[in-house]
Amino acid sequence: MSGATARREYGLATLALAAGAGLLLAASGRHWATGGLTAPGPVAPLPVDLTGGDLTGALSGIGWTGLAAIAGLYAARGWARRAIGLLLALGGATALAATWTATRPDTLLAAVAENTSDAAGAAQVAAQPQLSALGPAMAAAGALLLVAAGLWSTARAPAWPGMGTRYDRDAAPRASRAETPSDLWRSLDAGDDPTLDAPEGATPESAARADGDGAAHAPPTARSAEPKEKT
Repeated sequence: MSGATARREYGLATLALAAGAGLLLAASGRHWATGGLTAPGPVAPLPVDLTGGDLTGALSGIGWTGLAAIAGLYAARGWARRAIGLLLALGGATALAATWTATRPDTLLAAVAENTSDAAGAAQVAAQPQLSALGPAMAAAGALLLVAAGLWSTARAPAWPGMGTRYDRDAAPRASRAETPSDLWRSLDAGDDPTLDAPEGATPESAARADGDGAAHAPPTARSAEPKEKT
């Protein structure tokens, strides 16, 4: 796979992941259903509005997890990326199942009945709550996007660019040709290895003894002591 293709795939998967997580978070706070409570006496029915978060708490949790997974895919590599993709797909499937359960008539009735504690003791659910289609549709679309992005990441993510490969490349020691002692110290501060490109037998100490013209001083040779001439 070419680098351009890998970057394009990674960008599309990131966009799908961000869109899916954003839809789940938006759907969690959006109006899903409207019910009513009645009480004895000449009292008008009390309307009860239900949001996605009232019906299920899974949507917001999975949405925030999906946003966090964007950074996880960028930082991880190899099998860790496959694991993140698999978890994303499972999270999307869980959100889809939670959306289906939250829209069932029994779930809606139970959610409206929970509000009777805030009304009169004899309050009852007036009728079957009316479901709004937009909130559940947003949640279902977000869940499907997470499933698609997760499966795509599981299959293709190891070939995508990321922080791990870039930092590994930058962390590799670089060869350095120090011309002067100041160049040697600057290369050491930068993390270069002056011994990688040095000739056989050369050491950093010999490089440090180089003069300002770049010529290294020859190491002193041992000479046998000569007796002084007798006068």
